[in-house]
Amino acid sequence: MEWINNLIFNPSAMQTVVVLSLICALGLALGKIRVMGISLGVAFVFFVGILAGHFGFEVDSRMLDYAQSFGLILFVYCLGLSVGPGFFGSLAHEGVTLNLWGLAVILIGTAMAVCLCPLTGISMPDMAGLLCGATTNTPALGAAQQTLSQLGIPHSGTALGCAVTYPLGVVGVILAILFMRKFFVRPADLMPRSISEENETYIARFNVVNPAIVGKSLEEIATMTHLRFIISRIWRGDEVIVPKSTTQLQLDDRLMVVTKKEDASMLEILIGLHVEEPEDWNSEKVDWNALDNKMESRVVVLTKPILNGRRLGSLKIRHTYRVNISRITRGDIKLLATPDLRLQYGDRLHIVGDPKSVDAVEAFFGNSVQSLNEPNLAAIFIGIILGLALGSLPLQLPGMSIPVRLGIAGGPIVVGIIVGAFGPRFHLITYTTRSASLMLRKLGLSLYLASLGLDSGAQFFETVIRPEGILWICIGFALTVVPVLLVGMAALRSHKFDYGTICGILSGSMANPMALAYVNDTIEGNSPSVSYATVYPLGMFARVILVQMLLMIAGG
Repeated sequence: MEWINNLIFNPSAMQTVVVLSLICALGLALGKIRVMGISLGVAFVFFVGILAGHFGFEVDSRMLDYAQSFGLILFVYCLGLSVGPGFFGSLAHEGVTLNLWGLAVILIGTAMAVCLCPLTGISMPDMAGLLCGATTNTPALGAAQQTLSQLGIPHSGTALGCAVTYPLGVVGVILAILFMRKFFVRPADLMPRSISEENETYIARFNVVNPAIVGKSLEEIATMTHLRFIISRIWRGDEVIVPKSTTQLQLDDRLMVVTKKEDASMLEILIGLHVEEPEDWNSEKVDWNALDNKMESRVVVLTKPILNGRRLGSLKIRHTYRVNISRITRGDIKLLATPDLRLQYGDRLHIVGDPKSVDAVEAFFGNSVQSLNEPNLAAIFIGIILGLALGSLPLQLPGMSIPVRLGIAGGPIVVGIIVGAFGPRFHLITYTTRSASLMLRKLGLSLYLASLGLDSGAQFFETVIRPEGILWICIGFALTVVPVLLVGMAALRSHKFDYGTICGILSGSMANPMALAYVNDTIEGNSPSVSYATVYPLGMFARVILVQMLLMIAGG
């Protein structure tokens, strides 16, 4: 049995892998158990790690630090990469509002910490540690320790306070989210709503009755309005036409138009009658080929790397192949196929035309679905390197004596967002299948939580039974839960966002990837991840700056 003892209890690289794998496997298995319809999913890995640390499991400290750091880096970078394509659209549309809600969480928690110092007799350095742990913000803890060192103030209590409140800080956000869902969330709040609806397409039929556009070409009509729309086909009597820019409209032409939903009423003024179809053309189960037997509608996948990042208009598809690209599906977002749209590897193009022409354009774009199953891992590793470089870059802000850094969590997520959004412009293939992206994110998060729990569990229960331990834990739990509940319920009452988006705001403002993972496991749609990535960078910056300001004011 000596080999088993060496495998599990003798610190080494192999033993670290075995212990963390056991923690992850057991935590993920127990996370599937539902109690009153609720399961914790990957979050259970954290609890198993704490118990393993408490019962004496030890691993090499450097290996544990590596596994924890690499897991977090992998998770946040892949998260940024997945939300990048729709991030800047959501930022322009709702970004300011999302960040204001996130800042509300941060300011309420900081104000509570300041008020609790005189009420509880806890010093500001110790309270700063409690606040950093309660908000699971290790960059803020590092900034606090550096500030105290410069001021000549001991900071051992700061680190200890963070260690005590960190575990419940991780769990507290999930408990607050569960509480809101149980008692305050309506069924309508659970329906995903896109926070970038300006990108979403809407398909409708219009009959030409406006004499002002009769006899005018589509190119001339486009110059008459600021509205963006695509006419994918025209029915003229028994004839079906794939329109070109020179196609002239005639009275009583029936048009299939792809536009934005909010622009449909304006197009009715421009074109004429908006006809409601018996079948909803915006549902996911429409047989487009059943609309007529002269045109074929086909979805073609862009798999030729040379086309990655090219503007759609530069390809002159309509002129060369006599087909129309009505819209493009990118991830979960449906985009208008406008000439200035940059194509990305893995885009799904909805093409309308006669069968032979569609065959030709299919060959042009590749449509090799099998190649999509091979993710470009080189781009992921390059992005991680760039993210770490950005995270370690010291940023000197006015009025701050210590430079601020994004750290191993902030740098990779920012670079992931940028690469996901703008990588195709530099012909960098960033496409990964949804299953591959989810697997990488869950693998990274599992490693991070297992390592974090194992590291925290060794002294967690000893610290709790200290005289000040219970008080610190209660204060930390309040600093976690109260701001989340107050802002979460206020956001729900505003009826502006769905529950998933609100959970993403709360998780991002608290820098809590485990809460985000729980939300993603229990809620449909990508809105939690998008809102998390939207508020995370500014929220992290705000916490790092605020904790330094509090300590400098108190130390002065």
